[in-house]
Amino acid sequence: MQIRQRGLHTGAGFGATTARTRGGLGSASRTLGHGLMVGALAAVNPVGNPTIGHTPHFWAASFGVGNEFGDHGFPNPLPPGALEPRLKGGSQEATTIAIVATNAKLSTREAHRLAVMAQTGLARAIYPVHTPLDGDVVFAAATGEVVLDDPVLGLARLGTAAANVLARTVARGVYEATPAPGYWAGPPAYRTLFPPRR
Repeated sequence: MQIRQRGLHTGAGFGATTARTRGGLGSASRTLGHGLMVGALAAVNPVGNPTIGHTPHFWAASFGVGNEFGDHGFPNPLPPGALEPRLKGGSQEATTIAIVATNAKLSTREAHRLAVMAQTGLARAIYPVHTPLDGDVVFAAATGEVVLDDPVLGLARLGTAAANVLARTVARGVYEATPAPGYWAGPPAYRTLFPPRR
């Protein structure tokens, strides 16, 4: 949600940037069957890059659903220099903060495990990630409506899905970022750099 105050936009994700583009607030979800659901919300402001090198391809391309972030797919082979780390700014300028939520019934320990597994979604979507310049954190919440069929395998499947959903969330936050306002001094929005294909 953004509000307008004294001519300036404010709100989670508004001033977020990546190494190459505007960041932003992203969300995604998935239904796993038997009424079980998992969703994620993230303010995407990493020191690294969600896109591969100077291309429009997202690191999270393999986890996308339809064309939710441009349908560019994953490049094969990787372009030269794709694995060179691209970083922005300095200290105190980056963090990606996220929450994953499910309607599963989880204990405190199981919710902690869900957050641990979901955090790997950041590594599927941002390169590099978890640097000394980042303050990445993922929280988990569970509403307790659906009991997992198997407490171990069920949690493993849920955590895997949460990581994939979080990877999508990061890419969506960058892809959906609105064009920068006139006073903006940061990098351009993704769709300004790479206009959608017709």
